[in-house]
Amino acid sequence: MSSIDRSQSVGGTRTYEVRTYGCQMNVHDSERLSGLLEDAGYVRAPEGADGDADVVVFNTCAVRENADNKLYGNLGHLAPKKASRPGMQIAVGGCLAQKDRDTIVKRAPWVDVVFGTHNIGKLPVLLERARVQEEAQVEIAESLEAFPSTLPTRRESAYAAWVSISVGCNNTCTFCIVPALRGKEKDRRPGDILAEVEALVAEGVSEITLLGQNVNAYGSDIGDREAFSKLLRACGKIDGLERVRFTSPHPRDFTDDVIAAMAETPNAMPQLHMPLQSGSDQVLKAMRRSYRQERYLGIIEKVRAAIPHAAITTDIIVGFPGETEEDFEQTLHVVREARFAQAFTFQYSKRPGTPAAEMDDQIPKAVVQERYERLVALQEEISWEENKKQVGRTLELMVAEGEGRKDGTTHRLSGRAPDNRLVHFTKPDQEVRPGDVVTVEVTYAAPHHLLAEGAVLDVRRTRAGDAWEKRNAAEQAKPAGVMLGLPKIGVPEPQPAVASGCGCD
Repeated sequence: MSSIDRSQSVGGTRTYEVRTYGCQMNVHDSERLSGLLEDAGYVRAPEGADGDADVVVFNTCAVRENADNKLYGNLGHLAPKKASRPGMQIAVGGCLAQKDRDTIVKRAPWVDVVFGTHNIGKLPVLLERARVQEEAQVEIAESLEAFPSTLPTRRESAYAAWVSISVGCNNTCTFCIVPALRGKEKDRRPGDILAEVEALVAEGVSEITLLGQNVNAYGSDIGDREAFSKLLRACGKIDGLERVRFTSPHPRDFTDDVIAAMAETPNAMPQLHMPLQSGSDQVLKAMRRSYRQERYLGIIEKVRAAIPHAAITTDIIVGFPGETEEDFEQTLHVVREARFAQAFTFQYSKRPGTPAAEMDDQIPKAVVQERYERLVALQEEISWEENKKQVGRTLELMVAEGEGRKDGTTHRLSGRAPDNRLVHFTKPDQEVRPGDVVTVEVTYAAPHHLLAEGAVLDVRRTRAGDAWEKRNAAEQAKPAGVMLGLPKIGVPEPQPAVASGCGCD
């Protein structure tokens, strides 16, 4: 039986595959898309199907310059497969779909459905309409039809979950197209957020990440400037919720009440991802960022005073139009002063439709590349030095799934420390499941991970581990051809796995 036959082998059930590009918001949207399709009767294609599913959905990003090429390259790869498989459908959604609309179908006429960021709930209906009418369906809503959290969801982890607290963004950064595609900020009611968190905890989830394009601006839509700190404190009162994280905040909205809530809420983790973008006041002004270097470093100082072991990470753009060597040196200065645990660094990417794309003094590629390499080298040095300070510390790790690529050959497992550092540890004799908690002593540091090479000091079986075991057993029991397999995403990646908030917070 061919791979095509296998994908449709169980009672004629149609299979689906969702391919996700971009930020954590896109990852969370893909959980909604998967939930919608499964609610409509589709089943997830076996792992490694590589386009052999009956429905392939692209959830796209529009932030990076090569986003268009990546999408159309993948669509081109699927064209001959679709031509040889009557009934196969391809859908494109997300930020690039919101931006390009009819262009997608013109450039790739074999696409069946194009939908935007505001109407992901319409996907099953649009697929059926395209099948019946035998023509492409393009439907782009201009404003949010329903808050995504009201939609069915297939969570990618049994023990850690994203919880969206807002959608959209009110900022006007000159390099960013996301506000035009995601719309103005719209906040969920606190009661609805806490109800979702409590329901997740009841299912076995022990770690949640509060998610928003500008997460700490939460409250601006409902008229409460301290709403975010109140939300953090309320999460601290939920029994069974062991870890709370959030991404991504904006320095403009990072107030003292948020720092106090982080320090005083027991399950708020000692971790902060706060985008810098540039250390130059002149560049920050051109970016239309509403803070300056002194303000940014002042926040870092306050956070470290309140939470001494906090790991702080950031996003930085190199080569913004008009950036001089002196401007770049200011960025290096902030990196040295802030001593980030990690920095997610990006070469400036011109995006049509943004003010920055029309600015004078676009920086030559060779200059951008040289500066980028210097920044990466400096941050690598600092990351390693900061990780070396962890050697000898005893840490509680939440065991992770799929984060240690070499675990099988090294006979190790991997987990996340409270500050979200990745730690590989010696596999103990007793069974340890994703979601369980182990206590280890750090023995070695590399720039991007830690090792605990000695014996595990303690293993604590958790309700989260029970939830993972139950879910894994249920999926393993599914008939061949329908088995969903283990999810690749697992615990939310160290924040941000990609430029958080689409790299524009």
